[in-house]
Amino acid sequence: MLAWWGRTRPPLLAVYWPLSGEADLSGTYRALVQEGAALALPVVLERHAPLAFAAWTPGEAMVSDPMGVAVPATLRMVERPPALLVPCLGFNEHGYRLGYGGGFYDRTLAGGVRPATLGIAYACQAAAFDADAHDVPLDLIVTEETDVE
Repeated sequence: MLAWWGRTRPPLLAVYWPLSGEADLSGTYRALVQEGAALALPVVLERHAPLAFAAWTPGEAMVSDPMGVAVPATLRMVERPPALLVPCLGFNEHGYRLGYGGGFYDRTLAGGVRPATLGIAYACQAAAFDADAHDVPLDLIVTEETDVE
């Protein structure tokens, strides 16, 4: 993941706060900030809308939003970042992911200029499934067994 960031060096990188079953990259986020990365976390402002994003620094105070997801206590909203780390609960060989079924990432990726996307998963989450018409594939999905050249 750090190699991918080092190659792309987006001015702002959307990361995620892990929910149950999602890979926890908190140590990586701290390393990214030490390397000069600016980070943002996704924020749900409306249930059936694309994600919004708030600037975030590891160690910053967090609160739970109405859906029970941790968000920065002080929301400093930013434009959609040009690169997103996307958590995966499952993924297939075509770059499609399984999430919690809310469609937030699909709606976020479907509109406007598409950001670069890196899916984060565990190798054991690889699965055979057909994508739905509204699903948007990710550019790349990495696991603990994947090297990003």
